[in-house]
Amino acid sequence: MNSDAPTKKLVAIYRCQRKEGAYVYLEKGRDWRSLPAALLRQTGRLAPAMTLLLTVEKKLARADAGKVLAAIDARGFYLQMPPAAEKTDH
Repeated sequence: MNSDAPTKKLVAIYRCQRKEGAYVYLEKGRDWRSLPAALLRQTGRLAPAMTLLLTVEKKLARADAGKVLAAIDARGFYLQMPPAAEKTDH
């Protein structure tokens, strides 16, 4: 993360309707309906999941907090996709 990027931000996290396990992170107060149309077609309607104060030190289950903060600062959102399905050989 570059030195100009924020080190903390209050974020709202939304669950994606069309993609199980996918989430969109936005700065708290930003309306998800203002996101790019192509993103909304991919995610479907977004349902609020949680709000948190995100810091670069925060441990997230499937994303790097610094990258999330940088993406929100640069693009206005961060899209967390679900992990790839694990392949098993039986």
